[in-house]
Amino acid sequence: MNEQIQTLANLLTHENLKVSVAESCTAGALASVLTSISGASGYFDRGYITYSNRAKTEVLNVDPQVIGDKGAVSEEVALEMVKGVVNRSNSDVAVSITGVAGPTGGTKDKPVGTVCFGFCVNQKLSTSTKFFQGDRAKIIEQSVRFSVNHLISLF
Repeated sequence: MNEQIQTLANLLTHENLKVSVAESCTAGALASVLTSISGASGYFDRGYITYSNRAKTEVLNVDPQVIGDKGAVSEEVALEMVKGVVNRSNSDVAVSITGVAGPTGGTKDKPVGTVCFGFCVNQKLSTSTKFFQGDRAKIIEQSVRFSVNHLISLF
């Protein structure tokens, strides 16, 4: 993972871009990884841990109706979260993560391991949903790894 972080850091630094994140189920794990190498202040702006629905609406301006209609674990909420990060930061690059890390909280439609992502790179928005396997720690680890690798692929 260190190699991927260094690759992303180099891309962000070379393009003179800042990255910010909004995390729910990963609870700061992505921000921790992104800032794990020396010089991170050159490319990392800020991170929001918006674990509760209330935090998503208050901090990131996620529409409570979208949460009610689609659920907190949805691409629609991930998209609103990433838009909120961009609007509240000085970043050209942003990631949002919302999901069910387990072992409880899963449903038939959204089982444990369902994780939705929002991405913004230079005003281009995208979303993705992944279904990870394993325990809570593994789901969080896979979510962080996917976020970093997907960001790299967007450059």
